[in-house]
Amino acid sequence: MSTATAIAHPNIALVKYWGKRDSALNLPATGSLSMTLDIFPTTTTVSLDEGASGDVLVFNGEQRVDGPAERVTRFLDIVREMAGSTLSARVETVNTVPSAAGLASSASGFAALAVAASAAYGLDLDTRSLSRLARRGSGSASRSVIPGFAIWHAGDSDETSFAEPVAAPDLAMVVAMVEKREKPVSSREAMRRTVLTSPFYPAWVSSTAESLEAAAEACRDGDVERLGRITEVNALRMHALIQSCDPPIRYLSPVSVEIFDRISALRESGVEAWATADAGPNVVILTRPASVDAVTAALDGLAELAVAHPGPAAALVSRAGE
Repeated sequence: MSTATAIAHPNIALVKYWGKRDSALNLPATGSLSMTLDIFPTTTTVSLDEGASGDVLVFNGEQRVDGPAERVTRFLDIVREMAGSTLSARVETVNTVPSAAGLASSASGFAALAVAASAAYGLDLDTRSLSRLARRGSGSASRSVIPGFAIWHAGDSDETSFAEPVAAPDLAMVVAMVEKREKPVSSREAMRRTVLTSPFYPAWVSSTAESLEAAAEACRDGDVERLGRITEVNALRMHALIQSCDPPIRYLSPVSVEIFDRISALRESGVEAWATADAGPNVVILTRPASVDAVTAALDGLAELAVAHPGPAAALVSRAGE
């Protein structure tokens, strides 16, 4: 029996992707820029089973037969087609980041699954191919294949939509976990609703393309202030966009807004720090490593905090087989 285990970490987007041009291939409407974290790893083991009649998903010790299991099987079908195999698999995954809470759990999950599954099924994929494969499971997973900072090119086909590393200044993140429970509206549903009903969606697409170009330039130039400003503006634009769909969706809670306000006040006092939030109430602060203590002090008592630095690429940690 062929078995492979991989580890991947979540990433937080500085310039965000929100909405797809092709749902089947998970092609985004815009490119994005992110930082892969060095905390909250997902560890996934894929074991091929010749005697099984279907795939099995064990998530954090519990066998799942619902939506997540269906997503895993759809993903494994892509891998099986690439490998010319019909074997079912047992997938065991341990996730240390709160799931479906806006902290990129699907990014680390499908990045780890892409690496482990491709190895178990005997595929020899380079980094770009792994990024493309991970994207098929979850768009943001394309970035978690990459270490540190990554730019995900929107592309216009399966071959041209992938993430690759980008140079960036020395930065850290403080993750403020406001709420760990699963959010009531999934990112996939919220994206779909936003694209279909928000009158502001075309402006989001065009402005985000401009933001991505400016953020990539700021990374190359080592301009932390410009990168931080773009990061915070882009996040607030995304959440305003989401609230403009019909029926509206609001992910940010009063505590989330308070964190944005405290970071703004901290910045006025001279500390370089900027807030961002993915599709959920949890807020992440981008700052210099030397300012982490100031940020955590400013947010004391508001949320559970964790400090992150640029993390490693998704990686295979063990492989065995007949």
